[in-house]
Amino acid sequence: MDTFQAIILGFVQGLTEFLPVSSSGHLSIGSAVLGVESSENLFFTVLVHVATVLSTIVILRKEIGQLFKGLFAFQKNEETLYIGKILFSMIPVLIVGLFFKDQVEEIFGSGLLLVGICLWITASLLSFSYFAKPRQKEKIGWWDALVIGLAQAVAVLPGISRSGSTIATGLLLGNKKEAVAKFSFLMVLIPILGEAFLDVLKIMEAGTTEAVTSLPVSAMIFGFLAAFITGCLACKWMIRIVSKGKLIYFAIYCAFAGTFAILWHCFAA
Repeated sequence: MDTFQAIILGFVQGLTEFLPVSSSGHLSIGSAVLGVESSENLFFTVLVHVATVLSTIVILRKEIGQLFKGLFAFQKNEETLYIGKILFSMIPVLIVGLFFKDQVEEIFGSGLLLVGICLWITASLLSFSYFAKPRQKEKIGWWDALVIGLAQAVAVLPGISRSGSTIATGLLLGNKKEAVAKFSFLMVLIPILGEAFLDVLKIMEAGTTEAVTSLPVSAMIFGFLAAFITGCLACKWMIRIVSKGKLIYFAIYCAFAGTFAILWHCFAA
């Protein structure tokens, strides 16, 4: 992987982590098109995921600060309940990560055909949430948190958007647009960092550190910066987009991207 490839993939990760178009699916497509090796791609994926976590913390720093302020008041309040719901929503993806990680990694090696199919699933879910008009709720409930968490667990599949599936599920449950968008972005912080940590352990255990050290320092730095900067922009942009209810355009895009992935798989085979 050279510096130019790293910038392109970092840009793709930062933009698609928050937009409902599947960052894992787009990284798979980008890596295939650019010819990036899988061992390099694994480490780089960890790097840019950490960058997008930092961008989330920067953009939602006020909300995160308020949550910690309420937490360290050491009493039951709105902030502790909200944190409890976030932790509750992580249970499904935690189960998948602990007990089904090997099976999920095998699925990731299935090629772009699966990515294309999953992108079409994302497009369908976004379309459904756009046209559905459920009754609005004042707050995200415990049941809502669990169901949104189940959507996040399903989104481990490449091509199913994490933000798209969680936001669309929250909207279908009747939650307010901006509230579910922020909840979606906050609930992924710990799972992303946990997944990155497990991937680092995998790299070390597999003895593939040569692929890491072979990456140019400039590629790592500029790839990280590209993911962080575009992540900041995409996070702010996505909250505004969800508030205005414009998810249908991303559904159309996912359908085209899914078709491209399927065609690339067919012609490259």
